Amino acid sequence: MSVILIATLDTKGEEAGFVRDELEKRGMSVCLIDAGIMGNPTIPADITSDDVLRSAGTTLAAVRAKGDRGEAVTLAAAGVSAIARRLYAEGKVAGILGLGGSAGTTIATAAMRTLPFGIPKLMISTLASGQVRPFVGPRDIMMFHSVTDISGLNRISRSILGRAAAAMAGMLNSPTSVDRSQDRPILTATMFGVTTPCVETARAMAESMGYEVLVFHAVGTGGEAMESLVGDSLAVGVLDITTTEWADELVGGVLSAGPQRLDAAGKRGVPAIVVPGCLDMANFGERQSVPEKYAHRNLYIHNPQVTLMRTSVEECRRLGEILAQKLNRYRGPVTVLLPTRGISIISTEGQPFHDPAADAALFDTLTQQLSPTIQVKRLDTAINDPAFATACAESLLTNMQRRPNT
Repeated sequence: MSVILIATLDTKGEEAGFVRDELEKRGMSVCLIDAGIMGNPTIPADITSDDVLRSAGTTLAAVRAKGDRGEAVTLAAAGVSAIARRLYAEGKVAGILGLGGSAGTTIATAAMRTLPFGIPKLMISTLASGQVRPFVGPRDIMMFHSVTDISGLNRISRSILGRAAAAMAGMLNSPTSVDRSQDRPILTATMFGVTTPCVETARAMAESMGYEVLVFHAVGTGGEAMESLVGDSLAVGVLDITTTEWADELVGGVLSAGPQRLDAAGKRGVPAIVVPGCLDMANFGERQSVPEKYAHRNLYIHNPQVTLMRTSVEECRRLGEILAQKLNRYRGPVTVLLPTRGISIISTEGQPFHDPAADAALFDTLTQQLSPTIQVKRLDTAINDPAFATACAESLLTNMQRRPNT
């Protein structure tokens, strides 16, 4: 097995060679991939840029002839990702390390995101001290700030690159202390602060029956991470109690998990329960960050950095349609549970987001547009009532029994 080392060797060859040598000094086998497209490599690669582009369905000559740098980066990312997946399937990947600026970071992290959790992933990047969510996504990628530009070797870059190589070697050479003998089947759950009592009660029930429950904070990255883990077939059931990220996706809030939210369990046929938890709210930053078009809306200052907006009747109707479209594609057993007395702490009677008309639009649209094969349970409770949490756990366990070989 080898460490995959990804760099654009037309501009970062000297630095990549240094990292390769540092890894080999520490006993690592290295597979160097050249992701450089527009220029000639300054050191030889184990997998050339032409190999990379052929894996993306084109050729180096064709890409160079077109001269579109943006398209070249996109194709290089696709090609390196395909190669990384192939090498992993062949059992040849111990870890993956990349170095670069914006293009190199885009290419290398695209490949990293295709590999499963637990494979060491380290990106030495000029962008690592900024907004890294587009590069990391839901994966376990370590971003290592290069401090200076990756442009030649000097006292700073040698130190940074050498320590990054040592970090990769350390991850691979140090024995793990995790005791796998205690592993239990995994369930995933989604939670917000305002659905915590429900999730905690359901989790305790599931864990008492021998499952390990991984809880994801539904703040965008949490939903993405859960979808990724379920997509990797690591979970045997899903307690999707807090689907609030879809409200942010719909209205432009700050906690969207993207349009793929609610896809993974359906595609994998993983038994699930789905609750419209916290679809009464979309999330923005401080009060002045709320878009002007929403200034007249029902806003709730959760704290100085978080402003919540109550979703309207029409938005709730649209959210019902979206959830129904997603759930109708599920290949495994799924049950929808509706807490008719409130889908969050602040939408119960007497609370600032209590809006029976909006809730009715959500519930009725969802129910009407769901396939008749999908079970819907309306419970005369609020989402955080113990009876509702118990129903969530029991419904998921029932669905898991319905799935063959679960």
